[in-house]
Amino acid sequence: MKKITKKTYLDWYENMLFWRKFEDKLAQVYINQKVRGFLHLYNGQEAVLAGALHAMDLKKDRMITAYRNHVQPIGMGVDPKRVMAELYGKGTGTSHGLGGSMHIFSKEHRFYGGHGIVGGQIPLGAGLAFADKYFDRDSVTLTYMGDGATRQGSLHETFNLAMLWKLPVVFCVENNGYAMGTSVARTANHTDIYKLGLGYEMPCKPVDAMKPEVVAKEMDEAIQRARRGDGPTFLELRTYRYRGHSMSDAQHYRTKEEVAKKQEEDPITYVLHQIYKNKWATEADIKKIDKRVKDLVDECEKFAEESPYPEKNVMFDAVYEQEDYPFLSDKL
Repeated sequence: MKKITKKTYLDWYENMLFWRKFEDKLAQVYINQKVRGFLHLYNGQEAVLAGALHAMDLKKDRMITAYRNHVQPIGMGVDPKRVMAELYGKGTGTSHGLGGSMHIFSKEHRFYGGHGIVGGQIPLGAGLAFADKYFDRDSVTLTYMGDGATRQGSLHETFNLAMLWKLPVVFCVENNGYAMGTSVARTANHTDIYKLGLGYEMPCKPVDAMKPEVVAKEMDEAIQRARRGDGPTFLELRTYRYRGHSMSDAQHYRTKEEVAKKQEEDPITYVLHQIYKNKWATEADIKKIDKRVKDLVDECEKFAEESPYPEKNVMFDAVYEQEDYPFLSDKL
């Protein structure tokens, strides 16, 4: 694994803080109805992405996830201004404003969504890994899902084939405790989700996903196993989300006291504590980072606000191969 250094922690702090503030801004403009539809925020889960990115080879590895998917493409290298523009429905967005919150995508940066169907991305992640193995490419696919998606039949079908074919994939369940509003304890007779891998003799384990260095270590081990040709791993990344399932979630299923208790484990606060404890930065240094983050969020908002909406023909171009759109009626 790449060494974890002072620079690693400083980068983690800046990136994780930016992801948090980026989505805080999205929540704000959502209330102002500048972003519409569903909006699922990642607040509290940032250590999962920070640790994974440290272990990945961003020049060849891939990532696919569900609909809580705004900050992952940014981590993979997508311009955050284009991500915010996509949520605004603007033509400068990652999918020309046609995908929106749940469907961020960038083939260039090996980020394959953003999927609104619960569990729908699980077999797709295995498919990406199958292609890499078939074409003898030295790549690994990280396939993310929520705890609710582990109750889908597609997971079991995928696990079976992934083990049978020894696919270069790491299955990652971000267990934030609740599938929408249903606790893990109410969906199965056990709460150790990682044990689902045992039925397929798939290497599996739980991970403290509130600490990025722990995630990095376990991810590195799983990625290297896949790259060697030894097949998949199933990691249960135990994390927590500080906001509701989506912006419309009243969160009646948990108490404010529970959330406050979990906020004591905030991964951003944890990283900042490590920085101060090791005297890697002064308060003045951290204030400079905070300002850079704020300025970048402001840039993203300005870009999205000022970008134009897509032309109507863009929608047709994304659906029809023929340029004259012969299937359209004059009545439309």
